[in-house]
Amino acid sequence: MRNWLTALRLDRKLTQEDVAGRAFINRSYYAQIEKGSRNPSIRVAGHIARVLGFNPSAFFMEDFDDPFMSTLSSAPVILSHCDLELRYTWLYNPHPDFSENEWLGKRADELTCHPGGQKLTELKKEVIETGLMKRCVICYPLSSGEAYFDVHAQPLRVRDGSIIGAATMSTDLTYYFKETKNLYIKEEPVIDEC
Repeated sequence: MRNWLTALRLDRKLTQEDVAGRAFINRSYYAQIEKGSRNPSIRVAGHIARVLGFNPSAFFMEDFDDPFMSTLSSAPVILSHCDLELRYTWLYNPHPDFSENEWLGKRADELTCHPGGQKLTELKKEVIETGLMKRCVICYPLSSGEAYFDVHAQPLRVRDGSIIGAATMSTDLTYYFKETKNLYIKEEPVIDEC
């Protein structure tokens, strides 16, 4: 079951019939794709992605079971894509505090009132507007306390070069920040602001 696809469709208040029609396929085929019993062709994935506003690569990364992905899944790294409205369209390896379905279709600043959510949203917006990669450290609240993430953001482009959103890779640096903080006597560790 592709819960992420259903969540995106429902967030946009579309029926399966709506998506299928706009993607030039029949509803039953779309329903099978959403259910996960069929995989779309690259062309159909592109049509569905255009209708719902996400990168079509999301369809083909679901079953990417190789050593690279196995290593990545155990690393303190979160990967994500967002659309031009800064809403998450794909999320890999989220922190246990968040389920994929909770994030999909939402903006970081809608998920928390903490300044970290606002900074993350502003970072993605700047990357989309400028078309340039940007990187900074962002503090974000989690159940275990404040966490520090090195966030690398870049424009998400399609083949013709047009920007359809932003891609981020967030590496959890909390352990290192806590260790570094113990070395300071009168100063707090410096956090590179966005």
